[in-house]
Amino acid sequence: MAELNNTPTSKKAGRSTRAFAPRIDFTPMVDLMFLLITFFMLTTTLAKPSAMSLAMPDDGGDTMPIADARTMSVCIGKNNMMEWYMGAPESPLTKPAVVGAGKTQLRRVITEQGRKVVEKTGNPRKGIIVLVKPSDKSVFRDVVDILDELQITGVQAYTLADISQIEIERLKKDGIY
Repeated sequence: MAELNNTPTSKKAGRSTRAFAPRIDFTPMVDLMFLLITFFMLTTTLAKPSAMSLAMPDDGGDTMPIADARTMSVCIGKNNMMEWYMGAPESPLTKPAVVGAGKTQLRRVITEQGRKVVEKTGNPRKGIIVLVKPSDKSVFRDVVDILDELQITGVQAYTLADISQIEIERLKKDGIY
């Protein structure tokens, strides 16, 4: 509601003029704002947390042979550093190289090696298989970052695996264990 205040506000040459100052009551406006805030809070859907699914193999099952040319191992060390190579740990097909967990380094390596595997096999369904091998010096954040990169690059086959003693020795030699 609005009302007018009729007190004189100015005097000119001995006579007084009355200027009415409006006064607005904001109570209904505040009520309306609280109603709108309540309405939007109750009807808004909040962001739902999303989880990435990870299929883990059974412990007692038979092992399946995997072609060394399709297998990429990523061994996680300390300080967001990791070492990758293609092939078996005993005789890698590529020289083990150290990369950081950043998207410019690891993502580029995964994309490049995945493309090479598809070119060799000639079948997009027979793409790269990534073995993620965290060491006891790595942190959980690094594992999540690698799984995110695998999801972003579209790698279909990946798993978490135990790190071997040979790989631990390589990490020590590179100074990331």
